[in-house]
Amino acid sequence: MTPDDIAGFHARRTDLDLDDYIELDFTFECAGDPREAAAHLCSEQSTAQWRRVGIDEDFRPRFAAKVLDLESQPRPSGFSIPVECAVRGPVHACRVTIAHPHGNFGPRLPNLISAVLGEGVFFAPGIPLIRLQDIRFPDSFLSAFQGPQFGIVGLRDRLQAYDRPIFFGVIKPNIGLPAEPFAELGYQSWLGGLDIAKDDEMLADIPWCPLADRAAALGEARRRAEEETGVPKIYLANITDEVDRLVELHDLAVAKGANALLVNAMPVGLSGVRMLRRHAKVPLIAHFPFIAAFSRLAGYGVHSRVLTRLQRLAGFDVVIMPGFGPRMMTPEQEVLDCVRACLEPMGRIAPCLPVPGGSDSAATLEGVYRKVGCTDFGFVPGRGVFGHPMGPAAGAASIRQAWEAIAAGIPVAEHAVAHPELRAALDAFGRK
Repeated sequence: MTPDDIAGFHARRTDLDLDDYIELDFTFECAGDPREAAAHLCSEQSTAQWRRVGIDEDFRPRFAAKVLDLESQPRPSGFSIPVECAVRGPVHACRVTIAHPHGNFGPRLPNLISAVLGEGVFFAPGIPLIRLQDIRFPDSFLSAFQGPQFGIVGLRDRLQAYDRPIFFGVIKPNIGLPAEPFAELGYQSWLGGLDIAKDDEMLADIPWCPLADRAAALGEARRRAEEETGVPKIYLANITDEVDRLVELHDLAVAKGANALLVNAMPVGLSGVRMLRRHAKVPLIAHFPFIAAFSRLAGYGVHSRVLTRLQRLAGFDVVIMPGFGPRMMTPEQEVLDCVRACLEPMGRIAPCLPVPGGSDSAATLEGVYRKVGCTDFGFVPGRGVFGHPMGPAAGAASIRQAWEAIAAGIPVAEHAVAHPELRAALDAFGRK
């Protein structure tokens, strides 16, 4: 690029009507001039060739992505991750904010993702390592999306559960049980105090436990649990499948007794989720398969909060995400970034409930609550309820007992002395 070419992809905020742009925060490592690398990054994701040969025209003012802010520092040691076929030259580590005109793709999630996480980003000249760290949308873009139908307020109203976390539980064994014994486990957990008993994200519509049979059995168990406890409950059925079956499985599961639906967001695709949101009669809950494949390396791919924002935009009422603790291999700050992406203002798009999960139990509830810093989150044990030594009813009770202690300002271990379910959970699962 010539100096004039490079300058055409840089702008000041005051030069732009920012309502016409989404903002993208990238980190990248480049070989060569960082200012030119950033210009290539803008060019390749928007108008890679901005005029026809022999014609006096320039499409950049309207269609080009523009660098708003750029910081760089040399990396004398070279690229932080070895990349075969990487370009040679002095290496710099950079942070850049780019304004991308959303009129290039319109309010269409597949086209948005193709622009900001596609070929133009990951094959930009001179940039072998790049990560999309964050994305922000103007109200003009958000106005075309429905977002969550129920959100946190609607979910709390359905459960009549206020001023506390929402208590989920992943029915275990997650695969192998036919519908009736699977439903019995859910029933016991509801009696013990769970709000939501859920299918595992791996449990599909399979011959030995068909969705129709499972939803009917869990629907009936849920109704019995509601009668016996006097409080509403939710059965969360997994309808992850081919996109052309989502509406059919929604109707089937809801008719049989499911009153919320789980979808593995990235395997199905966010456009499929957005289509389902237009049809949905019950809350939609996202799970996170495939996300770690994009987000785990700090220097490459996409920060998981970007995918959290996109799931909220697509219409999920709840987003289950990798949580705290060593098993999930996610930095604590990244978990908190994703929690905030569910809760913070986002134009007309309602907040969705964040559910940071992974190897949780009554022993970890207080730690999760303190880190999140408010009660607007879901808590989702699996074995912490269904692997409790006294059974799932006791496992669920241990969660509620732990919360009683936290809400009253009593040490959880002290409260456990008079509560055998909680004491057994602390003994069995320890603290992380």
